[in-house]
Amino acid sequence: MAAAKAGSRPSPRRHVVEVVDRQRVWSVPRAWLTRVCRRALTEEGVARATITLVFVDDAGIAALHERWLGDPTPTDVITFDLGDGDRLCGDIACSTETALREAARYGWSARHELAYYMIHGLLHLTGYDDHAVARRRAMRARERAVFAALDLPAPPRRSRRP
Repeated sequence: MAAAKAGSRPSPRRHVVEVVDRQRVWSVPRAWLTRVCRRALTEEGVARATITLVFVDDAGIAALHERWLGDPTPTDVITFDLGDGDRLCGDIACSTETALREAARYGWSARHELAYYMIHGLLHLTGYDDHAVARRRAMRARERAVFAALDLPAPPRRSRRP
């Protein structure tokens, strides 16, 4: 083992990504999603980030949805901005059940659907919003651009969720 130079410290990881899997619906591709997350952060020009990807089933996402947004129904993804000003920080909760269902509906893989939720959440953390029509269009265009930059298949076009 090489000795560290006097006064030097190991450099902290630029993009820390933790995966918390709280569901038993399917075995999510943790390593692949972690790599995609780090590459998306780089693509977005984020210098430093700490992101936790939380995978839950529909019951788990519905509980989060009700607790934090007052809506007891399941959804696909909920983003929690925990930013401290020094680095991008947040939790991105994704429903694996919804991902399986929507992937079948749109004719692409469940892992790409989960990547879509994750990238959608990352874009929220970097300031994108999808509540107004013009901003939603800009966010969808950026989602497609990030997928293209990462050599992933283009996300299917979708209508606004109710």
